[in-house]
Amino acid sequence: MDATSSQEDGPVRERRVAWADPRATARAGHGMAGLDFLRALIAGDIPPPPIVTLMGIALAEAEPGRVTMRMPAGEYLYNPIGSVHGGALATLLDSVMGCAVHSTLPAGRGYTTLEIKVNYLRAVTEGSGSVTAIGRVVHAGRRQAVAEASLADEAGRLCATASTTCLVFDLPPSREERP
Repeated sequence: MDATSSQEDGPVRERRVAWADPRATARAGHGMAGLDFLRALIAGDIPPPPIVTLMGIALAEAEPGRVTMRMPAGEYLYNPIGSVHGGALATLLDSVMGCAVHSTLPAGRGYTTLEIKVNYLRAVTEGSGSVTAIGRVVHAGRRQAVAEASLADEAGRLCATASTTCLVFDLPPSREERP
């Protein structure tokens, strides 16, 4: 018997995930200012990207240059040593910082992460409750943006910090806009 079906470990756990077409989400946001797009995601007017659904992330607040996201510290995110995998936390931090940058962009502009640095300060487990990540823009230039983030557990204890540099660029025209 393999480890996933061992009786001594209890029943096998299962998590099912369904998501909307990510191309439809991208098309919906193509002609929108970043802040309007994020607010439409929060309102449920546009379906969330698959990574958000997969990880259980909730986009909670979006203001110009500042975004808040929450994520349960579920065991489905655990690494082999019994805590939430650092990559899952890095994904949440990358997302909140990228969205903070996105919140400053007008329609027709996009971004992508050039680099990210994460400092892990304490382990995150189910006992941590939901974690909250807050991303803030430090610099929003024409070609690059810099953002930072903090991640705290339900008790308000700081668990990680991060910083990023994003490339900012003009989006290519959508199919509908091409001659």
